[in-house]
Amino acid sequence: MDLGFEGKVCVVTGSTAGIGLVVANELRAEGARVVSSGRRDEGPGDLHVVADLARPDGAGEVVAAAEAAFGRVDCLVNNVGGTEIRKLDELTEDDWQRSFELNLMSAVRATRAALRGMRGRGAGSIVNVSSTAAKRPSAGMPDYSVMKAAMLSYSRLVADLYAGDGIRCNAVTPGPTATDAWLGAGGLAEQQGDRDEVLAKVGAGRPLGRLAEPEEIAAVIVFLLSDRASYVTGAAWSADGGTVPIII
Repeated sequence: MDLGFEGKVCVVTGSTAGIGLVVANELRAEGARVVSSGRRDEGPGDLHVVADLARPDGAGEVVAAAEAAFGRVDCLVNNVGGTEIRKLDELTEDDWQRSFELNLMSAVRATRAALRGMRGRGAGSIVNVSSTAAKRPSAGMPDYSVMKAAMLSYSRLVADLYAGDGIRCNAVTPGPTATDAWLGAGGLAEQQGDRDEVLAKVGAGRPLGRLAEPEEIAAVIVFLLSDRASYVTGAAWSADGGTVPIII
């Protein structure tokens, strides 16, 4: 199946590990020119930009580098983000602000930077990586839940405002995924107790009975970016093993 990525320029934030890394590799395999970004010195893209997207100028630097190298940005994946296990009543003002900058404003700023060129060309596709916690808040990830819920609202707003410019914007809401964020030393599983016990419990809490593989989330993201999803915009696609039910 031809997804229509040949020659397109795709920016993927937070793409040196986890879901973002798989997305970047799959886009390259489809013929796209990929701009990866992150704090690490090396990434999977044809061009890699070292940047901290929690800083106000980080996202703009990534988009500017992509446009300088390739002349445009056709697709944007706002994937960067992160959290720790914390209690709502223990969060400080600084905790809230850091989460706001990393989990929400990184996407707002990258989108704003990419939209200028997309609107001028009359085409573009954006996918924001949210979370099931946006639909059903997690007591252990309170700030993250709030920011990812705001990302869903922002995604719908962008979709509504710029559809007439030929730009699509969708969100994906993954459940717990088998990446270092959950599996790694000091990761979300270890922060909650015995790593293997926590992972078994979290997996059993999904109707499909396991965590997602990053390739399964990446497949949804790549599809939504692609020409095959040309009539899909303003959607929030669950990729959570059936965790959050559909409300009719």
